[in-house]
Amino acid sequence: MKHWIEAARVRTLPLSVSGIILGSFYAMSQSMFNWKIVLFALTTTLGLQILSNFANDYGDGIKGTDNEDRIGPKRAIQSGTISPKQMKNAMILMSVLTMISAILLIYCSFKEQYLLYSLTFLVLGFLAIASAIRYTVGNTAYGYRGYGDLFVFIFFGLVSTLGIYFMFAKDIDYILILPATAVGFLSVGVLNLNNMRDEVSDKKAGKNTIVVKIGGAKAKIYHYFLIVSAMVLVLIFAIFFDFNRDNDPEVFNFDIYLFLIAYIPLIRHLITVSKNTEPRALDPELKKLALSTFFLSVLLSLGLIYFFSDIVVQACNATINHFK
Repeated sequence: MKHWIEAARVRTLPLSVSGIILGSFYAMSQSMFNWKIVLFALTTTLGLQILSNFANDYGDGIKGTDNEDRIGPKRAIQSGTISPKQMKNAMILMSVLTMISAILLIYCSFKEQYLLYSLTFLVLGFLAIASAIRYTVGNTAYGYRGYGDLFVFIFFGLVSTLGIYFMFAKDIDYILILPATAVGFLSVGVLNLNNMRDEVSDKKAGKNTIVVKIGGAKAKIYHYFLIVSAMVLVLIFAIFFDFNRDNDPEVFNFDIYLFLIAYIPLIRHLITVSKNTEPRALDPELKKLALSTFFLSVLLSLGLIYFFSDIVVQACNATINHFK
C-alpha cells in the first residue's frame, strides 16, 4: 500500500482539485449547489490525476526515461517496487473507476433533460482519460513532444473550473475564464518545474519537453510568465466580481481579496526559482507551488461566498431536506 500511495504522488492531488473548488464556490455564490455534483467532480478529477501519475510512472519506466540520471524521487517501476504489469493493471482499474465516476457526475448534472450536454461531457471524459494515459505511454506519447503543458492547462484549468460551473448553471459565465486560466497556468507551472528539474535526464532519454526545447534559461522566463500572469488574472477577476456585486460602493469588501495572502508564498517561490542554479533544489518547490495554488483557490472561493452566508444556509437546508 505504501508503494501505491507513493506512485499516486499524493502531493499533486490538492493541485488537481483547485479548479473544482473554485468553480463550485462560484456557482454557490449564485445560489446554485448540489453536493452530488461536487462529490463526483472531485472523485473524477482525483481519478484522472492518479491515472496520469500511474501512466507517467509506467511510460517513463518502460522507456528507460526514469534512470540514474533522474534527480527526483525514484518512481515505482524504476525502483522495482511495482512491476510494469501491476502498474498497467492499476491503470486499467483507475480508467474504469474514473469513467464510472464521470458517468455518475454527468447523470447527476443533466439527468435525461440535456442529452447533448451529456454526450459532450461524456466525450470529454473519454478524451481526458485517453490524454492522461497517452502523456508518456506509447510511441507517439505527446509528453515526449512538448504538449504536456497544453493537456494540463486545458483539463486541470479550463475544463475543471468552467466544466463544474457549467454542470450547475447549464451555461458559461465568461468572467470565470479569468480564474480558470489562472489555475491552468499555475498547474502548468508545477509541470514546468518538474521538467526544469529533469531537463538533463529528459534530454538524454529523448523526452522533448518544452524545457528541453527552449533550454533552462528561457524555461525560467516561461515560468515567471505562468505564475505572474496567474496572479494578475485572479486580481482582475476579484476586482470585476467586487465591482459587479450589489454592495455599498463606499465600503471596501476585503473578503474577496483574502486570496492575496497566497501571493506571499508565490512571490517567495519566484525568488527561489530566479536564484536557482542547481536543478535538484527545485524538487521541494513542486510541493510548495502545488499547495500554494490550492491555498489560493480556497481563499478566493471563501471570498466569493463571505457575503453570501444566507446562500450557504439555504444550500445546507436544501441538503438536509433532501435526506428527509
